[in-house]
Amino acid sequence: MAVLCFLIQAYALVVFARIVFEWIPVSYDHPVARVRGVLRAVTEPLLRPLRAILPPVRLGGVGLDLSPLVLMLALSLLAGVIC
Repeated sequence: MAVLCFLIQAYALVVFARIVFEWIPVSYDHPVARVRGVLRAVTEPLLRPLRAILPPVRLGGVGLDLSPLVLMLALSLLAGVIC
């Protein structure tokens, strides 16, 4: 059970890191862009279905993707039930 709790918390941390790294503007050949690519590859399998259900919220001309927030909330609730 402790291992599962650790994995849930670690994945939530990875999702949070993706949120932070998405806001950092860098060129595609920068090392930070490689880290961002790894974070996208790890988190996208759970975020893609959420995006299909939850469309971006429109704020003027910008769309705000709430799927990472919903995923972190779900992971937090899951950890609260299991741990």
